[in-house]
Amino acid sequence: MRNLQLTRSTGPGYSLCIPSLDIAAGDRVAITGASGCGKSTALDLLGMVLRPDGADAFSFAPSGMAEEDLAACWRMDRRDRLARLRQRHMGYVLQTGGLLPFLTVFENIELPARALNLPGRRDHIHRLAREMGIERLLQARPEQLSIGERQRVAIGRALASRPDVLLADEPTASLDPEHARVVMDLLFEAAEHYAVTLILVTHSSDMVRSGGLTERRMQVSPRGDGSVVAVLEE
Repeated sequence: MRNLQLTRSTGPGYSLCIPSLDIAAGDRVAITGASGCGKSTALDLLGMVLRPDGADAFSFAPSGMAEEDLAACWRMDRRDRLARLRQRHMGYVLQTGGLLPFLTVFENIELPARALNLPGRRDHIHRLAREMGIERLLQARPEQLSIGERQRVAIGRALASRPDVLLADEPTASLDPEHARVVMDLLFEAAEHYAVTLILVTHSSDMVRSGGLTERRMQVSPRGDGSVVAVLEE
């Protein structure tokens, strides 16, 4: 990725710039910075959820596939192609889990794998559930789970489609320190076991150090007109 830009004109005005970012298969990267600086926005750009206003280069090379020019996909409005890439190659752990309340734990975890009609998905889901310590909860619904259990389910769901990249947006923000440590250990172990690239948003420097993550910090600077610009450090 080179010189990726996003500008929002609402409110006082906000601009985000990623001058240069290279992430190799198997890397563990943490995007850090103060609350509200644009960490989650940067993650959504990397996850092909948000459209950048411009980029000199933005490409993605999934395992076993030719490199995809994402900047060109956005320019040509090839949202169908971007959606297929997200669906097949990326798993996303949301800050609050994002589980569907009308589905069981098993059904929530199965969703991405079912959408792709992946073979052997039932066995894979049971294996993930055992590793996450939630196998006894597979027939429960989200309202019956603790916050920590919901986050474990969210990690399992993100891994159900066997993605190349795992994106996690402050997955322990709603947890106390003890349960946060447990969830993060599970996340790191799963990323290593399934050989996925991990890109994590966090404000915790301790988590970055303990997880052996490469830190990329978001710096925010005010402008004279009241707007702000956020830059992801190289």
